[in-house]
Amino acid sequence: MYNLKLKKVVNKINNRGYNLICLQLPDGLKKYSKDIQTEIKKQTGSEIIIWGGSCFGACDLPLVAESLGVDLLIQWGHSEWR
Repeated sequence: MYNLKLKKVVNKINNRGYNLICLQLPDGLKKYSKDIQTEIKKQTGSEIIIWGGSCFGACDLPLVAESLGVDLLIQWGHSEWR
């Protein structure tokens, strides 16, 4: 399984008070999206939206997220950002 550093994500959400979060995952991680959503929601109480569209890298942002009022966009890839 992947190391998604969920503890770090949960801490950031709780510390900043984010209420509406959008998860953007590449195709290889989408099969875990519901589990990720459930775990984050359980630990934060925040509403979690799963972006079902494309995710071809850091430049492929779901621009509609802003119009939905998303407080935080979390984008995971297969490789760690360095």
